[in-house]
Amino acid sequence: MFRVRPLVVRPLRVRPLAFALAATVLMSLTAACGSGGDDAPTNVSAKTAALGTLTPGVLKVAVQPYAPYTSVQGDKIVGLDGDILAYVAKKLGLEIRPQVTDFAGMLAGVQSRRVDITVGGVAWSADRQKQGLFTDPPYYSPPAMAVRDGKTYRTVADLKGLNLGTVEGYVWVKSIQAVPKAELHAYPDANGVFDDLGAGRIDVGFLDPLIIIAAQKQRPDLKITTEYLTPPTAAEVKKQPAYAYFQPYQTGFYLPKKATELERAISQEIDAMYTNGEMTKLVKKYGGDPEQFLKPAADVATARRGVDRPADWNPPALGQ
Repeated sequence: MFRVRPLVVRPLRVRPLAFALAATVLMSLTAACGSGGDDAPTNVSAKTAALGTLTPGVLKVAVQPYAPYTSVQGDKIVGLDGDILAYVAKKLGLEIRPQVTDFAGMLAGVQSRRVDITVGGVAWSADRQKQGLFTDPPYYSPPAMAVRDGKTYRTVADLKGLNLGTVEGYVWVKSIQAVPKAELHAYPDANGVFDDLGAGRIDVGFLDPLIIIAAQKQRPDLKITTEYLTPPTAAEVKKQPAYAYFQPYQTGFYLPKKATELERAISQEIDAMYTNGEMTKLVKKYGGDPEQFLKPAADVATARRGVDRPADWNPPALGQ
């Protein structure tokens, strides 16, 4: 759950490494060579081969189990990120082969070029792009809050003096600690946040938006709803830098530094999905609000211009 998020315990990612490590490692990352081999599909087109994947015609993808963003069912990656990648891979003539790991393994697999790509809410940062390539954002992750039915909180000012919960290591820990008179409640996982919210022991839970939406459907007894925080202004963030974590962040698919042709091709397909309505369709499929997920904050363009994008780059946006 990327605008730069310099939090040591969970570097620049919405979800903590501790949570990722709790997932069972179903498959290990393996070294691969780029010369093809027996595992290469037959009848690979020249255009597909030119993308430069480790095995021609195959897209080796590192993921961690984190539904409804990424899950592996058989040989398929499902969830929002999985569906986006499947659409792109089909357009490019690539066969997806998932390799399940934890979050640290995802990044390491890309940076050492043992896989072609990793997906699943990976946030863009200036530091991370030095060791890999980011696609254009497939979506933007808005600051979401789980609240009890009948309660409304819109701005940071509304959070003053409240009991605020999140998962240990999430970037919102720093933000919550900066809210005047608010009390931080940190939990090992999202279930603890939901349990205490339902019991009235906390007022608001900060979690990845699709996790909250899924919990609403799976645990109606909790009587919770999803609200989106109005992001703090630039002036508010300048006054209190920790509030930056209450702003939306940009996700990206992450590739090895040498995978320039593949990154360019995937970014083009992602941009096209904004235009043809496919991205809106997939966000809605998982209960997300396209107005929240597909409209970039003002700092998205400025953060990447002159870093890993040209000076005139504009991020993809709903309605463009």
